[in-house]
Amino acid sequence: MTQTTDQPVEPVTGRGPAIEVRGLHVHYGDFEAVRGIDLDVRRGQIFALLGTNGAGKTTTLEVLEGFGSRSGGTVRVLGLDPATERGALRERMGVQLQAAGFIDELTVAETLALWQRMVDRDDRPQRLLDRFELADRRDVAVGKLSGGEKRRLDLALAVWGSPELVILDEPTTGLDPESRRRVWDAIHELQEAGRTVVLTTHYLEEAEALADRVAIMHEGRVVVQGTLSEILASRPAGFSATLPGRAATLPPMSGTATCTETDDGLRVRVRTVELQRDLTEFLGWAAEHGLRLSDLRAAPASLAEIYHAVRTGEGEED
Repeated sequence: MTQTTDQPVEPVTGRGPAIEVRGLHVHYGDFEAVRGIDLDVRRGQIFALLGTNGAGKTTTLEVLEGFGSRSGGTVRVLGLDPATERGALRERMGVQLQAAGFIDELTVAETLALWQRMVDRDDRPQRLLDRFELADRRDVAVGKLSGGEKRRLDLALAVWGSPELVILDEPTTGLDPESRRRVWDAIHELQEAGRTVVLTTHYLEEAEALADRVAIMHEGRVVVQGTLSEILASRPAGFSATLPGRAATLPPMSGTATCTETDDGLRVRVRTVELQRDLTEFLGWAAEHGLRLSDLRAAPASLAEIYHAVRTGEGEED
């Protein structure tokens, strides 16, 4: 997707949070899909809503978009209630759903021209064709596009006119790594223009690369919520190395060490909230004893580890 510099930029109206959710409940008969969640999304942020399968994240997005009804709680999106003010909200919000409702017989250019007549925000079809690498497909029927091309067209419609708020449900599903990276660039461009982006994704590296704040849902609840640094700080970091020999008296460290005998020696793994201090202590001890370490690795906590903890029930509810 080729970068352009003529993205339409208009002043963002309103103050206060872009999204404020308190005690949201959604019931489908006896089944409670969303169980009293709170969410806060500030204007100009990229917010990633993650969750295990069936966690309730898509249901939550449907309520924010005005497509779904809530059973309880309060929801304000750009200061509006999406349940009763969806028409006013639609003018200020772009949405990319998991499955697009294209007319297969229309060409790409005709689809954009139709969208231009339906949306009040100003933009130019050619800008979107260029931005999402669809210019050479402009005269191709949508039904003949590849899955990735349809996804890019869907994203072009969602960001038409650079709306104040863009909600993207799995925006890079079906894209190759290079196209995915360029979609990330488009999302960053929206933020640089002062827009707010809410997205769901199954790619945890995508959330790490893009999001200012993250919320992880599980079984209808928000289990973890905060900035990425706040979330990662809640989990221990770790380092590991292989020592020669089969036994060793390790130095005192604040973290927890486990040792496993292998064919190459003694494999040491340490989990700690004081990564720098414990790693310095461990390396100093190894140097003092003349021990040559092999396969030394050190890393902070990852979003993948936290997501796994939530999925397996180890995460603490927010």
